Amino acid sequence: MTLLLLLVIYLAFISLGLPDPLLGAAWPVIQEDIGAPLEAAGYLFMIISGGTIVSSLLSGKVIKRFGTAKVTFVSVLMTAGALLGFYFAPSLIWLVVCAIPLGLGAGAVDTALNNYVALHYKAHHMSWLHSFWGVGATLGPIIMASFISGQHGWRNGYLTIAGIQFALATILLLSFPLWKKVAQNRSVTQNEETEADQAEAQEDAKHVKPLQIKGVKLALLSFLFYCGVETTVGLWGSSFLVDVKGLSAATAAQWVSLYWGGLTVGRFLTGFVTFKLSSRMLIRVGQLTALVGAVLLVLPFPTTFSLVGFIMIGIGLAPIFPSMLHETPTRFGKKHSQTIMGYQMALAYTGNTFLPPLLGLIASHSTIAIFPFFIVLYSVGMLLCSEKLNTLLRKRNLRTSN
Repeated sequence: MTLLLLLVIYLAFISLGLPDPLLGAAWPVIQEDIGAPLEAAGYLFMIISGGTIVSSLLSGKVIKRFGTAKVTFVSVLMTAGALLGFYFAPSLIWLVVCAIPLGLGAGAVDTALNNYVALHYKAHHMSWLHSFWGVGATLGPIIMASFISGQHGWRNGYLTIAGIQFALATILLLSFPLWKKVAQNRSVTQNEETEADQAEAQEDAKHVKPLQIKGVKLALLSFLFYCGVETTVGLWGSSFLVDVKGLSAATAAQWVSLYWGGLTVGRFLTGFVTFKLSSRMLIRVGQLTALVGAVLLVLPFPTTFSLVGFIMIGIGLAPIFPSMLHETPTRFGKKHSQTIMGYQMALAYTGNTFLPPLLGLIASHSTIAIFPFFIVLYSVGMLLCSEKLNTLLRKRNLRTSN
């Protein structure tokens, strides 16, 4: 039963990744078809991101009331409906309307499933799940490109992805009894307590809210800086390679694709490494690897070192995000983990939404050569917050053990 439910969650993560890159892949033809300005894609992206932030912040209360299974089903259904709306949209204003449920649905299902896996499955499953998200994010543009190149149009691409989402929603609906049976089987282990749970009980006696738990704000900043690195490299890496390193646009795109490839493959391999290393150690090693890769972009080495830097950043980032998510119940206890998970995802989406444009804004008034310095800055910020959090957790665990 547990393995069957895990298979459903894996399918959900592939489906979760499918819509994310569609707007960027299809925008050149969408823009021409509906007569929208170039910058409208940025507005749509921010609306979708805003929806994910809102739903992530509200997810704790919603999931507590309705349960992970129902929230995941409704969220996927909302995503499917929004994608179907893109298929029918006659103008930009309708795309704006459909972007709202698309963001709300994506944020809720992401938060719900991440917390569920963090609570009930081992760390390697979290890494593999996010690797499967990468599979979906890779397949999305491929599906869209096949329709655009085949003269069937971007609308049919959205229709196809919507159909996949509706199919997943049906699977989730049929899996409701499975979620209940697995929950009943897991009730046997509910009496197990971690050190974080014991510390949490002490905090509850003081009526401390989730954001007041020591270390939570540092964890949130870690997610903010992580996504600042990941998305900024993906968005501005090609521009840096073309304008500063003198590569052609095609070569720069290939180099950046190797960054994403390192991230996806790295997460798959991380699943095996978790059998030997703890999540905390994986986070630290990943952050240091990414930082070294960023430094390679800063130093005046031959251009080929930039390729090594991009790949190192991708491989370094690979274990960080899933490992930080999986650590949430261990760090802060099971009772508040869903709410804190929502906050973490909200800060992650905030980092995705605002930190890359911040670099673009500053670069527009100076030069894109500042790109690697921002990556180093975000990487150092992430590392410092993470290490400070580890120090707090060690002190808390010492007090608990005494």
